[in-house]
Amino acid sequence: MRFRPINWLKHALLLLAVAVIIFPPYVLVLNAFKSKQEFSQTSVFELPHSFLNFENFTSVMERAHLGQAYLNTLIIIAVAVIGNVALGTMVAYILGRFDFKLKKAVVGAYIAVSFVPTITTQVATFTVINSLHLYNTLWASIILHLGTDVLQIFIYLQFIRNIPRELDEAAMMEGASLFKIYRSIIFPLLAPATATVVIIKTINIYNDMFIPYLYMPSQKLTVVSTSLMNFSSERSTEWEMMSAAILLIMVPIVVLYLFFQRYVFAGIVSGAVK
Repeated sequence: MRFRPINWLKHALLLLAVAVIIFPPYVLVLNAFKSKQEFSQTSVFELPHSFLNFENFTSVMERAHLGQAYLNTLIIIAVAVIGNVALGTMVAYILGRFDFKLKKAVVGAYIAVSFVPTITTQVATFTVINSLHLYNTLWASIILHLGTDVLQIFIYLQFIRNIPRELDEAAMMEGASLFKIYRSIIFPLLAPATATVVIIKTINIYNDMFIPYLYMPSQKLTVVSTSLMNFSSERSTEWEMMSAAILLIMVPIVVLYLFFQRYVFAGIVSGAVK
């Protein structure tokens, strides 16, 4: 088969895209292994004198309290994702199985909210969180991440619409309540969609810096994203420390994504086909 110029162009663009994606992590790796003096005296693109210099990583673990940050992040993710999945599946169950007057309005509201910038609602949100005495607690982040969004709703709806209604009718004839039908039939059959939602939500919470920074300023409530602020000030930034910290924070989420990316794609594609 003859290799046409258009194919050369496609491969060139793909290689360019790969280079653009790989370049930032490459720079991080180079500078994470440099000492402060070495970083100031060499270019950021130069190789470090040694890739066995782990002093930056040990300093980061101590100064940024990364152990506590990982624990706080894990608690927020565990509680928020469980609540998020429960609320999301219930909302999708109602929208997918029942007809009521405001059904289209509810779906429209979820779509409309997705177009509203989060920053524009923070005055009202902060007032509510503060009045509930959740400010400067882990519950502030947990509560704000509990809510389901339009992406989750559509993923779940695609699966629910493929579940035969005859299963609901058979369960009702056996005396099952609506909640029992949801718990015993709907929720278990939504497992593929739930796996997709859990991974997407976990990555979003793990990477979020805005909510922890605004609602949890206490040092003991630091999470992995806000722990980076220990190496930056108004006057200067310790870039070698920052690079090491970013690498330590990136590793868990990259590993999670690499192992479970097939579930994300499978869940979304399967839902789209159904």
